[in-house]
Amino acid sequence: MRRSQLYVPANNEKMIKKSLEIKADTIIFDLEDAVPPEEKGKAREMLKQFISELDWGKEKELAVRVNEINTKEGLRDLIQVAELGKINTILIPKAEGNLSFVHKATGKEIIPIVESAKGLFKIEDVLTSEGVSAITYGIADLSLSLEGKVDEYIKNDYVRTKIVVSAKAYNVEAIDRVYFDLQDPEGFRQECLKAKNLGYNGKQAIHPSQVEIANTVFSPTEEEVEWAKRVIEAYEKSIKEGRGAIRVDDKLVDYVHYKLAKRILSTPH
Repeated sequence: MRRSQLYVPANNEKMIKKSLEIKADTIIFDLEDAVPPEEKGKAREMLKQFISELDWGKEKELAVRVNEINTKEGLRDLIQVAELGKINTILIPKAEGNLSFVHKATGKEIIPIVESAKGLFKIEDVLTSEGVSAITYGIADLSLSLEGKVDEYIKNDYVRTKIVVSAKAYNVEAIDRVYFDLQDPEGFRQECLKAKNLGYNGKQAIHPSQVEIANTVFSPTEEEVEWAKRVIEAYEKSIKEGRGAIRVDDKLVDYVHYKLAKRILSTPH
C-alpha cells in the first residue's frame, strides 16, 4: 500500500531516526530538493549508514528520491542506491522519457515524478518504462516549466486527472502531489478525499502530521466496508437464483458495483 509517502531529508539524522516511528507506508529519503548542494555527499553517506544500522521492519517501503539523473549527483545517487538492499524504490524527478535503464541498472522499482511540460506530454513513454510501479507529479516545478502560476495549477484539475487516467491505463498506481500548507490539515484532508475519489491510491506528505490523515482517507471507511459486504452477499445470492441486477439500500446494483465491493474488501482496513 502507498496511502502515505513521507519525504525525509537524507542529511538530517534526527528526522531519519524519527521516521522509524511514523506509520507512513513509504519513507522517501530525499537526496534532491531537501539537501543543499554542499551536503549531497554527506547525505549519501548518512543514508548508507542508517539504512544498514537501523531496524526498519518489513511493513514500510523504503525509497530514495535521487537528483536529476542527467547530472553527476544523480548518477552518484543511482550507483549508491543500487547497492542498498533495503531500498525498494527510486523516485526519479523531472521524468521526461523512458526510464527502463534505471530499473535494469539498479533492480529497483521506479516512481517517476512528472514535473515538466515535456514529462506530462511524454507520460506514456514514462509509464511504459520497465520497473515503473507508481507515478506522481510535482506541481511547483510543473508550473515553472509551463511558465504559469503555482496557485492556478493547484486548482487545475486537468493535470491531476491526466496523471491518474494515464496511470490506470497502464495498471500503475497514482500517488497525489504534496500539499504545501502545513497549517491547514483540513485542506490536506480535502485534497486526499478528492484524490481518492478520482482514483488515486495515496498522497505524498512533507510532514509527519499529514501521514495519519492520508492513511485514514485512503483506507476504506466502516460504512464502505459494510456496504461492500451487503453488495457481495446480495449479488452472489442473486447470481445463484439466476438474476442479474438487484437493489441494495434501494439502489440499483450490478456487476460493476460487485467488482467495486470486492476491491474495497481487498484493501487493508
